[in-house]
Amino acid sequence: MEAYREGRAKPDAVLTPEAHFAGAGEWADPDGTLMVVEVTSYDSDTDRRDRHEKPAAYGQAGIPVYLLIDRDSCTITVHSAPDRKVGGYRTLHTAKFGEKVSVPDPIGIELDTEILKNYVR
Repeated sequence: MEAYREGRAKPDAVLTPEAHFAGAGEWADPDGTLMVVEVTSYDSDTDRRDRHEKPAAYGQAGIPVYLLIDRDSCTITVHSAPDRKVGGYRTLHTAKFGEKVSVPDPIGIELDTEILKNYVR
């Protein structure tokens, strides 16, 4: 279960430079975050939260990459080029589980999503 406080959310995973949040406490400022990852839940709030609210907020915070692993549609969506003024991201690329997907800089990797097929019902 994700925790919320004062309009903040705890993502399922965060990629930062080593020890970036050391000593920052539970509700650290997102500056310096390279990527956040969310995995959709099987509940009624997923569409609103993971597909709409979170990309808007993460983009406005300037987080370079938002990776959404969508277990409902068996897709992975890479959001990049954040728009700090409007929120959200200017670039989205969606791939089906099993395809390879490029995650742009500052991550700069190609991700093989084949294994994600094992984590859906």
